[in-house]
Amino acid sequence: MIRVLLADDQALVRAGFRSLLDSAADIEVVGEAANGGQAIALVRELRPDVVLMDIRMPEVDGVTATRRITDDPGLCGVRVVVLTTFAEEENVFAALRSGASGFLVKDIEPDELLHAVRIVARGDALLSPSVTRTVIARSLGARPEARRPRLEPPELALLTGREREVVRLVAAGLSNDEIAAQLVVSPLTAKTHVSRSMIKVGARDRAQLVVFAYQTGLATPA
Repeated sequence: MIRVLLADDQALVRAGFRSLLDSAADIEVVGEAANGGQAIALVRELRPDVVLMDIRMPEVDGVTATRRITDDPGLCGVRVVVLTTFAEEENVFAALRSGASGFLVKDIEPDELLHAVRIVARGDALLSPSVTRTVIARSLGARPEARRPRLEPPELALLTGREREVVRLVAAGLSNDEIAAQLVVSPLTAKTHVSRSMIKVGARDRAQLVVFAYQTGLATPA
């Protein structure tokens, strides 16, 4: 069973999500939180596989709650997906930087939500390449430092030429199988390159690797 925690300040939203998720044979909602503080406490108590986290909540917001959860070594197996009803690029980007494994809009189709929970539960990032490029590009472009000469972070120097190429392909939204086909290597080799790259740059998952790629200039918006 995939164990899910819902964090949203609107009871009606939580009830709708719970009804949908509990209808799946392989998914179980184990708890609900009305704000980020409650979400953090319940995550530590219940250890869910996936947290669906609203960005805007009272007392402790979703971005702060995500950061506290993903910064806790004891919660390394918990994946956070942030939820939003707004085109808030800055908040979504902040959530990704804080360790979220992806983001969803609340008006997502039911089948897509179930699929998203399963994707994140197995350790993959939930990122639409085109949307992610837009979100990160706008957020980085709006920052003053984006107009200054870019300094190469020390983590980037740890990557081999092949690993840099693999990170670019991950940022473009390619799966391990697609990376393998692109580089004419086995899927296992592609997976190994991705895993080693994540370890070297300190990325928690593929979502963090995408953010790293854009922040360092390895990937640039089309």
